[in-house]
Amino acid sequence: MFRHVSGSLLIAASIATDHLMTFRGKFADSLVVEQLDKLSVSFLVDDLEIRRGGVAANICFGLGKLGLSPVLVGAVGEDFGDYRSWLERHGVNCDHVYVSESRHTARFVCTTDDTMAQFASFYPGAMSEARLIELTPIVKQVGDPSYVLIGADDPDGMLRHTEECRQHGYPFIADPSQQLAFGSGELIQQLVDGAALLFSNEYESHLIESKTGWSAAEVLDRVGTQVTTLGADGVRITRRGEDPIVVPACKNVAAVEPTGVGDAFRAAFLAATAWGLGLERSAQVGCTLAAYVVETVGTQEYSFTSQQFLDRLSESYGTEAAAEVAPHLG
Repeated sequence: MFRHVSGSLLIAASIATDHLMTFRGKFADSLVVEQLDKLSVSFLVDDLEIRRGGVAANICFGLGKLGLSPVLVGAVGEDFGDYRSWLERHGVNCDHVYVSESRHTARFVCTTDDTMAQFASFYPGAMSEARLIELTPIVKQVGDPSYVLIGADDPDGMLRHTEECRQHGYPFIADPSQQLAFGSGELIQQLVDGAALLFSNEYESHLIESKTGWSAAEVLDRVGTQVTTLGADGVRITRRGEDPIVVPACKNVAAVEPTGVGDAFRAAFLAATAWGLGLERSAQVGCTLAAYVVETVGTQEYSFTSQQFLDRLSESYGTEAAAEVAPHLG
């Protein structure tokens, strides 16, 4: 069963930056179909937005915003300096981030035209060295973890972290997300089996079943607690031998951009668990933080005061929910 958090939280997953550009025109106007095999074009863009991202960094940022001190575990390049400072200012322990000697931090580069067509590239860079990270030396410095969340990252790194958790008895949370589309059924089985908790969205939950050959009940037999986000419909929590818990999404959300919403939910869910709150209340706190992210462009650009957060929580889930959370927000 999933239990309350009392020790350190290690968040092991990707760390990346997004470079987003806008082209005021149509790519199609510059392309000659008969000459695509000789394609060589350039576009003058109007702006450049550099956004901080990556699953681990996003989750750690959210935990830091809610007053916790998560341990970031991932691989970066020597260009990580400014990003590191940003995260540390928001309460994230970056002392154990692995720095590559030859690769840059993972980067997503995308140009979008007026029709929303895109040219995009993803450079994994240092992320491919996550497989070199060993958890045990980190644990010796930060103390036994309540949980190690293992999110989307270099597949070999994810597998190594999962196996190390099993070997040393560290409780782990499986959150394979984006890697589900590319991973084999055998890999997914290895990443999920024995997890204290499994995070996924509804589509990913079906993908897990399809690729592993496990039924929904068999998945639950292997993880005990499964948290499935349902987009605008909220979240569903299922446990062996228990009735499902369904929590609706936060009320009055003015959606702008969905990137990073799932990461924010996970961060707040774990924060509430660390405060000793139950699963339903933790999901409500998760949905509240997720609402701030979906209303903001960028995964780490949201802000709120403690009172604003409590008011929003109260509006959607009642005064009792806000009263339980209030002592933990300071």
